[in-house]
Amino acid sequence: MKPPAKKKKTEDPELEPLCCCEYVDRTGERNHVAACLCDCQDLDEGCDRWLTCKSARPETCERILDTVSDRLRIPWLRGAKKVNISIIPPLALLPVFLHVASWHVLLGVVVLTSLPVLALWYYYLTHRRKEQTLFFLSLGLFSLGYMYYVFLQEVVPKGRVGPTQLAALTCGLFLILLALYRAKQNPGYLSNAASNDRSLIECLNKKGQEKTKGCPATEAAGSLNNRTPKDEPKGYSRTAAGSPAKVKEDWCAKCQLVRPARAWHCRICGICVRRMDHHCVWINSCVGESNHQAFILALLIFLLTSLYGIALTLDTICRDRSIFTALFYCPGVYANYSSALSFTCVWYSVIVTVGMAYIFLIQLINISYNVTEREVQQALRLKTGRRLLCGLIVDPGQYNRGFLRNWLQFSTLGTRVGQPPAEDIV
Repeated sequence: MKPPAKKKKTEDPELEPLCCCEYVDRTGERNHVAACLCDCQDLDEGCDRWLTCKSARPETCERILDTVSDRLRIPWLRGAKKVNISIIPPLALLPVFLHVASWHVLLGVVVLTSLPVLALWYYYLTHRRKEQTLFFLSLGLFSLGYMYYVFLQEVVPKGRVGPTQLAALTCGLFLILLALYRAKQNPGYLSNAASNDRSLIECLNKKGQEKTKGCPATEAAGSLNNRTPKDEPKGYSRTAAGSPAKVKEDWCAKCQLVRPARAWHCRICGICVRRMDHHCVWINSCVGESNHQAFILALLIFLLTSLYGIALTLDTICRDRSIFTALFYCPGVYANYSSALSFTCVWYSVIVTVGMAYIFLIQLINISYNVTEREVQQALRLKTGRRLLCGLIVDPGQYNRGFLRNWLQFSTLGTRVGQPPAEDIV
């Protein structure tokens, strides 16, 4: 008896290999890059309403954006790769805005004032929708690259910048990229390391204490509470193991685990993070226990490098003037296009540097009081803790152990793998 012939993979269209211009869209069908504008009823409806001077419905606009983002792809081996549409606006608009701003001082004021407003508007738009975006990461990286390009093309040829100064600025740029790469790593995502978390909550939800006494998960949690830190399982916290109410409070229904102290669920990343500080749009990731130090280091290196580059540029285009004076009064800077573009980029760098300096200051204050940004927002919402300097400093006082001990604990974040922090032990 002959064995049944094997079914060829080519008979199933889903198993056929994709060419460089083909892809599988969000509906699960094969599509081609050349057909990016075909068969889009939502786009046709939107164009018809626009031609007839009728407003498009919000849900139609969202479906159009989803379709465009799904079909925006580049040819690649074994199928076209999807391009995140949020990275395109900074690449296309930032050089245009800066060149327009360098035409005249009034245009510079209007453009440089509108750029932060547009960035804040887009931030609140994406923050309200609770979705990730690569817009700010793209804007930050492209701003670094474009400022360095303008510096090489317009400032260095004037002969006022020496090789040592250029090498120092270049080294600072590479250190920023290395620190950002480290800050983009795992911030301390929590996994369901305890297998009894689900059954523990089910037992706690039962009526009466007599029903929870025979629950094996509760007994296991009690035994964990009596262990020494050396016996504690890796990645598991004993947070409130002996308090059913506290366990219910720290239970994350989405991640299906009991969060340790100071851990929070990020609604944008969709996962719990140990000692979560905040979700940073500039790195498109959370800042938590494992990458908080790298985040602070990236901010510090950026501020030093940016200030150094601003000083070198102003010393070149506005000679014989102090840096602060040249920033506000530099006669003849718009006489030629090269110096005007450099001066515009200086002011753009100043605006970004001031914003990052504010974030850096807030971070230093929070570390000095051993409080995270998430805890600060919660204290402001619940009106708890001390408020100093018109609310710039918020001290809930729960984990504050003094200036030196707070900084010592911050310097050892992420290094104690086997032993949990002291605030995780109840």
